[in-house]
This record gives sequence, C-alpha cells and structure tokens, in this order.
Amino acid sequence: MAPRLQQHYFDSIRPELGKELGIANLYAIPRIEKISINMGVGEAMQDKKFLELAADAMTEIAGQKPVLTMARQSIAGFKLREGVAIGCKVTLRRERMYEFLDRLVSIVLPRVRDFRGVSRTAFDGNGNYSMGLSEWLVFPELNGDKYAKAQGMNIAIVTTAKSDDHARRMLEMFGMPFRAPKKKTA
Repeated sequence: MAPRLQQHYFDSIRPELGKELGIANLYAIPRIEKISINMGVGEAMQDKKFLELAADAMTEIAGQKPVLTMARQSIAGFKLREGVAIGCKVTLRRERMYEFLDRLVSIVLPRVRDFRGVSRTAFDGNGNYSMGLSEWLVFPELNGDKYAKAQGMNIAIVTTAKSDDHARRMLEMFGMPFRAPKKKTA
C-alpha cells in the first residue's frame, strides 16, 4: 500500500497545484524527487564509535543503511586526514521518502523545542529546500538512553519545481509548517 502522503499528493495536491500554477501537463507539475539526510560527525576523529552510533541512528531514522562520507582533503587545523570517515548520509526516494516527510512534518517538527515554524527562505533558487535539526532525539524512533549525545543533521528536499515559489507552495500543501511571512511596516 502506498504511503499516506504519497496518496495525498496524487489524489489532491497534484491536481490542485496544477490548477493553481496553470500547468496542464501532469508531468510538469512540481513533485518531490528525493530527500537527502546528511550528518557530519566531528567527534569521529577521536573515536570511531561516535560514527557507528550516528550511522545506527540514521538507519533507524531513515529506514535504510547510510553511506559513510570521507574527508576529501587534509586540513591540519582540524587534525583531519584525507580519506578518513567523518560523517554519513542517506538518500531517500519513492515510498521511504514520503514516509520520512510524513513523520518529519507531523511528528518530528512539532517536537522541536521552541518551534515557531521552518524558514520560508531556505530555498536555493531552483526549488530545493534545505533545513537543519540541531538534535536527533526529536525522532521518536530513537531511544534516549542509547543515543544520549546530541547530534545534528541536515535535510535537503530536492524538487522538480522551476522556482522557489512553486516549491514553497507544494511543500505548504504537504503540510510543511513555514513561519508566517514578516509583515512590512509602513
């Protein structure tokens, strides 16, 4: 069975978005292509078990095994050598992508402390949205005892939208809690 958010996209978001943007071709209507989750683990330089812990946490969060990221160059100031594992990343597509987005919007973001909405301006100019979470314990899958050390992550949502406004409207329809636009004073 298709994930709830994927079904919602095909049943109501896509037709409504096409009408709103004036796009007749179903394949030209913006959609989410992939979600990439990246976690840089600086403590991995001292102890490899931090990286293993981060990879385990990302496996539980994303539902698939992450790929370890290696340092591309040596930086003496950070005591970093080329080829050393310093992080992990996961790229989600299709069903897993929609399930992750559903959990992110409905469960995770409301659990963030002092949450007032995500930034409206974190688009890259091509319709892709990036955001960061400072702590991974907002995910209900993670046990607070095992993952006691706080670790942040970056989440990038890649869309087929041609502009940031089209992507923002699509993500609003998915339920992304954007901050209210700032009112201009006269």
